[in-house]
Amino acid sequence: MKAINDALGPGRHVFDVDGMRQSYEVAGNGRVCVVHSGGPGINSDYLRMPLLEEHLTMVYIDPIGTGKSSLLPGGEYFVPTYAYHVEAVLDHIQAPKPLILGHSHGGMVALEVAIRNPNRLGGLIAYDTAPVYNAELLAEAQRQISAYAQRWADRPEAGRAARAWAAGDQRRQDAASEREWFAEILPAYFADYRRTIKDQPISLDVTWDPNRHNGSWSAADRLDAIDAPALIICGAFDFVCPPRWSRQMQAGIPNSVLVELTDSGHFGYQEQPDDFAAAIVKFIASLATPAGGVPR
Repeated sequence: MKAINDALGPGRHVFDVDGMRQSYEVAGNGRVCVVHSGGPGINSDYLRMPLLEEHLTMVYIDPIGTGKSSLLPGGEYFVPTYAYHVEAVLDHIQAPKPLILGHSHGGMVALEVAIRNPNRLGGLIAYDTAPVYNAELLAEAQRQISAYAQRWADRPEAGRAARAWAAGDQRRQDAASEREWFAEILPAYFADYRRTIKDQPISLDVTWDPNRHNGSWSAADRLDAIDAPALIICGAFDFVCPPRWSRQMQAGIPNSVLVELTDSGHFGYQEQPDDFAAAIVKFIASLATPAGGVPR
């Protein structure tokens, strides 16, 4: 195992987990925050947060099966499997009481890590996520994207996004078609796509694995096992993880606070970057300093 300073040095790192490459990138200064991107199947590039790097040492994980990390033999990309690889990163970097920030599907992984590892984390940031990954989540997302298409009935991209979402796996047959599908549904992820992308275009690097199976998962009846202080952030116009899920998490996690970004969808760090960063900086200030001080 590398020394702590080596494992948390700036730049790209790769180490071995059960014969597979696990990659992550480090940037910033301050308390350590491990970051897990969404998808599943999307690497960490889209989730860079320069405003937070001024306050935190950000450890951006390429989840297994994405980016510079290995594909998963057998293709069982289940939430507990992702959590296992996050735990391997935590073991590798050896930071005392790190934070974990998970976005979307990555937030589900962060919840699972927090449930499985009492007393290990200094804080949990559950960002535009949900306590379930199942048919109920998908049914709610379908209702929400239909409402989105009605809200922007004068915008052709809104109708295209809703139709592409409804087509789902029928449209996703290989790497090229999956990237096209994500590009087509992308407008639905924003409160106002045209306003946001004018200055901040976003690109999602999707890794195709023909063996990928995502399974189903729920932490709805286990949220009270989370002992880390939790910040829950959601966008009021998020169609895929709408605020009902964040409110459920806030009600279930004992030491938690909810911040709703009123002019954002699924990418609040781009749509309301100052408000997003301020909420996290305030949360960090409320936390106890880990034994040994701020780790680097």
